[in-house]
Amino acid sequence: MKTPMPSAAHDAEPTRSSTRVVMLGTGNPRPDPERSGPATAIVVNDTPYLVDFGPGVIRRASAAYRNGVTALGYGGVNINTVFLTHLHSDHTAGYPDLIFTPWVMGRHEPLAVYGPKGIAAMTEHVLAAWQVDIVARTNGLNRHNPTGYKVAAHEISSGIIFRDDNVTVTAFPAHHEEMTDSFSFRFDTADRIIVISGDTAPTQALIDQSRGCDVLVHEAYSTMAYRNSTRPTPEFRRRHHTSSAELAAIANAVRPGILVTYHRSTVGEEMANANGCDVLVDEIRQAYDGRVVAANDLDVF
Repeated sequence: MKTPMPSAAHDAEPTRSSTRVVMLGTGNPRPDPERSGPATAIVVNDTPYLVDFGPGVIRRASAAYRNGVTALGYGGVNINTVFLTHLHSDHTAGYPDLIFTPWVMGRHEPLAVYGPKGIAAMTEHVLAAWQVDIVARTNGLNRHNPTGYKVAAHEISSGIIFRDDNVTVTAFPAHHEEMTDSFSFRFDTADRIIVISGDTAPTQALIDQSRGCDVLVHEAYSTMAYRNSTRPTPEFRRRHHTSSAELAAIANAVRPGILVTYHRSTVGEEMANANGCDVLVDEIRQAYDGRVVAANDLDVF
């Protein structure tokens, strides 16, 4: 039997569940100061697992720590296991921050990163670009530990890619057009099933992996914005992302305990209607009667 789902952090008292979903970044490439780049932490028995590392990821981790999610450690010092959906810059621009800032704050354990083809090369180049810093910090007066900046990069394919005492992580194909090696992730813990879409147009794989899940974290764009905008083009959106109408259909098929929208497309438009309600959520609710919320940075589910 499923444990009743908690509300967003601003809606309810903290949950006793051992699994929490922490929205560290809910934005997209647009540099909205209220939304950091995509980054979601799954915290299981006080162990954090991170999905994506968009701009601002470690500052948001520190803010979550300040808000009581102490499992992350200040400065993300406890983040050791990371998963990447795809290599677009809005999902990866925080990579140097993720590697080096927690190390400077005291992380000793090498970072383990699981992602698509290309993550090994990206890792090698990031470490090379900061080689002067690494040498200075390991050989200088402060003598930082010689292991915490290191990274074990694992290039993945579909299937179970990670398992420990807390969680089993399954990767399955996303559809993000030219980013042909893109993934969505399913996390199975003792008390939750959580699916994170990453950037994707609708896929049968996501429906199959999400049926009856407790939390579905899914990207979306407003159908209204789709109709009223010429950039990005309608064809681009259809091949890269999921509309509010398509997401409602997905939610009706899988019936998640809670549907959480993130990486929401604004196309330069405000996402509130004349009544102050969220346009994207309103559009989804026109065809879906389940629980749906628009995530903000630092929400906890």
